[in-house]
Amino acid sequence: MLNSVLTWLMKKRMLQRELFLRYPHEVQLETLNDLLATAARTEFGVAHGFSTIRDVTDFRSAVPLQDYDSLKPTIQQMMEGKPNILWPTEIKWFAKSSGTTSDRSKFIPVSQESLEDCHFKGGKDMISIYCQNFPDTRLFSGKGLSIGGSHQINQFNQKSYYGDLSAVLIQNLPLWAELYRTPKLRVALMDEWESKIEEMAKQTVGQDITNIQGVPSWTLVLLQRVLQITGAKTILDVWPNLEVFFHGAVSFIPYRNQFREIVGGHGIRYMETYNASEGFFGIQDRPHDDSLLLMLDYGIFYEFIPLENWDDAEPITIGLKEVELDRNYALVISTNGGLWRYRIGDTVMFTSLAPYRIKITGRTKHFINAFGEELIIDNAENALKLACERTGALITDYTAAPHYLEGGEKGAHEWLIEFSREPIDLEQFTDLLDSTLCTINSDYEAKRYKNLILQRPKVRAVPTGTFYTWLKRKGKLGGQHKVPRLSNDRKMLEELLDQLSGSH
Repeated sequence: MLNSVLTWLMKKRMLQRELFLRYPHEVQLETLNDLLATAARTEFGVAHGFSTIRDVTDFRSAVPLQDYDSLKPTIQQMMEGKPNILWPTEIKWFAKSSGTTSDRSKFIPVSQESLEDCHFKGGKDMISIYCQNFPDTRLFSGKGLSIGGSHQINQFNQKSYYGDLSAVLIQNLPLWAELYRTPKLRVALMDEWESKIEEMAKQTVGQDITNIQGVPSWTLVLLQRVLQITGAKTILDVWPNLEVFFHGAVSFIPYRNQFREIVGGHGIRYMETYNASEGFFGIQDRPHDDSLLLMLDYGIFYEFIPLENWDDAEPITIGLKEVELDRNYALVISTNGGLWRYRIGDTVMFTSLAPYRIKITGRTKHFINAFGEELIIDNAENALKLACERTGALITDYTAAPHYLEGGEKGAHEWLIEFSREPIDLEQFTDLLDSTLCTINSDYEAKRYKNLILQRPKVRAVPTGTFYTWLKRKGKLGGQHKVPRLSNDRKMLEELLDQLSGSH
């Protein structure tokens, strides 16, 4: 009975979503006006004349593009307790980013409005869309396993807190959601990740798990430990009512086949979300289409920088009306957490304009363009997927960087790949990776032509646990921490090579 009631309540949200599906531009303009009116008397709002802004053109003229470095001194003041700077309501929580774009941690302010009207609203929509697509679901008949991070008291102000976004959300969940979540709060918010995995596995093996939410890489670590503890062959032997994995943070392409093998049986469903420290942006709304519906009524106003203009001194931004299909754009957001024209660092591509659907193509700082090849993560993921399918391989993690050869010789890309199942023939795998990149990236193909600029990739299979050890040494186990896939320099790759050679 309770399952039916909750499912019905979730479906009510469908009517509200219809509004932004029908009137996306009007909803976005209303969102911007609401944000400006709410923050007009903040320090930032006064300094940038929010009360005099009449349209989007005024907004772009009055407010320069921001990034974390430009906002860091202001956020520091907020962490120390100074009010009404970027947003008028009290900021008690800060989401600590995984720091994938640099070695520094980033602390993103999380207002009560962004919690309620963005992140939690996104979570509700995720469930309601799932229930809409699968009306026979038994999601609420058991527990939802949440694989989150940790949080600790902010050292600057005993009344404010920071931690991984997932931990911030778990700490603030409404009672009804907490009743359906596992493991216990004490375990969910443990700092030490290896002990946490052990506790989570022991606490959940005897429970009726119907759904899992988490980052694919760390979810696999937990599932493998569950199988070790129970001696079961597949996860469905342990949790026979498991029906869906809600995933995000990294591409699912390298992990899909591993999940199919470890889950076993008839398999489960997979649903992707796009939820970052800065906001909840997208949800996979169609089961057989991995594009994400861009959510337009979460208190976020969107702008987009064509990727070719990213490095301009003053890059142009465009709105939803001007975006085109199959072009890469860097995401710019203004939010109900006090981020104004903030360059988040993610790149997206539109797959549909009615409604607006996107796919995440990479990071503005995670690419290889050392030789003019403009290789992005989306290229890499799709090429690796085909190479794995053709050679029977399964990938756990990987990274790639330029390889510079001296004496006028040609360069190459160097790949370090950790396989859970190695390819039948690594040379064939390398050739498939190379040829597929040529097929899907014309710039890469041009640089590879007759080895004029780029030579064949150098692919090295590394031992199991290589990337886990690297993350552990960097203090980045668990939560939303992830391995940077592509780098335009060799810093990370050299660290891994040093690790493999036994030097420190």
